Order: sequence, then structure tokens, then C-alpha cells
Amino acid sequence: MKRLKPKEDAFGQKLWAAYKGEEVFEIVERDDGLINAMKIAGYFSDYEDWSPIEQEAMRLVKGRVLDIGCGAGRHSLYLQKNGFDVLGIDISPLAIKVCKARGLKKANVMSIEDVDFLQDSFDTIIMMGNNFSLFGSFEKAKSLLRKFHKMTSENALIIATTRNPYKTDNPVHLEYHKSNKRKGRMSGQVRLRSRFRQYIGRWFDYLLVSEEEMKEILLDTGWEVREFLDSGNSNYLAIIEKT
Repeated sequence: MKRLKPKEDAFGQKLWAAYKGEEVFEIVERDDGLINAMKIAGYFSDYEDWSPIEQEAMRLVKGRVLDIGCGAGRHSLYLQKNGFDVLGIDISPLAIKVCKARGLKKANVMSIEDVDFLQDSFDTIIMMGNNFSLFGSFEKAKSLLRKFHKMTSENALIIATTRNPYKTDNPVHLEYHKSNKRKGRMSGQVRLRSRFRQYIGRWFDYLLVSEEEMKEILLDTGWEVREFLDSGNSNYLAIIEKT
């Protein structure tokens, strides 16, 4: 994927401003015009403030770790502090700058599409903060999962969080699901972009899936679900292992 231009790195600009101590809100725009705003402080939160499923995820990590979509580095930094060899990657150059400024030793600018490592490079891939959604589409997920299979060790794990899009009664979201289906897309395939001040990010697909849809995506990729951990709301953790 083509490297982000500075004016496109709205997400990274938010993180950098927050790192410098500014009060920052994350603005996300959906392609139907829906705008969401939330505080960005969660990207910098400590282990004690994480959800129980996030904390459990960290207890399952083993060996050499790849953190896909590392953001401000909260999960990578926690694992590094606990002795793990961890590489954080993010498409945002400023996000990686924040990670390094916060002390992450290994952090590279890289999109999920460009992930390409030698066989047996990692024992655990983490995709936290709903980052299973970075697969973007059913077809791209299958292709990337097969690539992940080749670059991980024999008993490797993918530990990922996402959100079940069907656990909603919001009519705006339900209509969006219907619109997606009419376009031949998955119901939870969301098209988004990030905005911050004068910065406008690129549009990208963000794939929210149910547990059953995830199992279907994993078929014939060399991976299968070992266990789902439910959060009590629409978010859940998937522990995925090699078959």
C-alpha cells in the first residue's frame, strides 16, 4: 500500500497531539455521513484500565510477537515490559513516532496488506482494539490469513478482538447493514475515514463480523478458533490457532 502523506495521517496527528498533552477527540466518519466522536485517551491507557478480555489476551501471548495496528503502542509496550520480543506495526508514520517516543524498541510503518515476513518469524500475532477488522473484506482476510500462516511458527496463535455488528438495535446501523447487502458487501463491512483538524485520512474498509462469520472466514486458511471470550456487549476476543 502507498505510504500515507502527512496530510492524510489524521489518525497519527491525533495520537501525536494527545502524546504532547493536548485534549483530543477521535472523529470517525462513515461513508453514509455518520460521524462519531470519542476521547482518544484509551490509546494510552494502562493494563489496569483495560477490559477483562484485553487483560486475558495478554496472558495468552507467547514467544515472538507481531502487533498489527499498534496505534500508540499500549499493548506492545506492556508486552515489551514483560520480556517479550515484540514488533509493532501501523500504517500511520506518526503513530510509529509516538510508539518510539514512548519507548517501544521495535516499531515499523507498515500496513496489514504489506505484512511479509520469513517463515517462522512470529509465535503470536495480536490484533487488539478491534483490529481483526483491519482485514477489511472477506476475500482479503482469507488471503492475509494464509500469508500469516506461512510466516508464523508451528503452534502460533492469532489473538484478536472485534465487534459483532448484529448486536445493535440502532436503526441507522441496521439500515447500513441492509445497504451493504444490496451492494454485495458483508453487513458489517464499514467504510470509514479519520478526521482531525485540517487532516483527512483515506477511506478504508473495516470489517466487523459475528463469531459465525469469523469461523467461515477462517475455513481453508490453516487457522481455526480455539475459543471466544465474550465481553458482555458486542465486543469479543478470538483465540485463533493453527490447524
